[in-house]
Amino acid sequence: MSAKGTYVYCLVGARSKPSLSRVPKGPRGTGAVRAIEIDLGPMKPAGLHVWLIVADVPLDQFGEARVNKRLRDLDWVARAAVAHETVIETFAAAPAVLPMKLLTIFTSDDRAVDHVRSDPARVRAILSRVMNHEEWGIRLVLDRSRAKSVRRDGRSASLSGAGYLARKKALYDQTAELAARASDVVADLRESLERHASEIRNRAAREMPVHGGPLLLDEALLVSRTRAKKFRAAIAKEARKLEPQGYRIALTGPWPPYSFLQD
Repeated sequence: MSAKGTYVYCLVGARSKPSLSRVPKGPRGTGAVRAIEIDLGPMKPAGLHVWLIVADVPLDQFGEARVNKRLRDLDWVARAAVAHETVIETFAAAPAVLPMKLLTIFTSDDRAVDHVRSDPARVRAILSRVMNHEEWGIRLVLDRSRAKSVRRDGRSASLSGAGYLARKKALYDQTAELAARASDVVADLRESLERHASEIRNRAAREMPVHGGPLLLDEALLVSRTRAKKFRAAIAKEARKLEPQGYRIALTGPWPPYSFLQD
């Protein structure tokens, strides 16, 4: 029988032990999800408890050498990532959730607990930061489809002579105007976001594909759950205002606060 390690999904801060009855299994090969209570010292608010959400894993499948080999299989990594995040998102309604990176594995429960307790003040500070907050993502794209519509509208007319050159110039002028105004549009949108978000961080990775034109803004926002409704309404209003001008807003979320775990 293979030795067992401890696969860690997240930390959950709550007043009572989180329910595990409907939590799915994580990446293939992991065991049932368990919760280990951890003492991190005095918590704010008083009465808050912290649990480490974990599962057993066979180390012959999830040991360091085996995992490093599996990382070359992108399909396996993608499936594991989806399963990992699905477990974490089960706890999204808890007062505070600190997601761990994919394939965070220790050789035992004690090692996992010791890792979390190695800097309790920092963990308490992060829990306090994300308490009753959710992460949202917002992107602003320069929407070239409006400029393309000029081109489509002109196809029914003659494509020769002065008319063709005039349409080409109009298309160029429109795109240039949108690009020139972009910095002002971004600044105004960010000012609006700051009124609703507790924190804003740039998403440098920009993993999602961009459709329609250049990406002007890509931010992660930490938003209080009590402000989420007003926040979404404000973004919808901004989107309606900017879309006719040639700028498109995409809002995603809410998620656990993946982007706000570092100082």
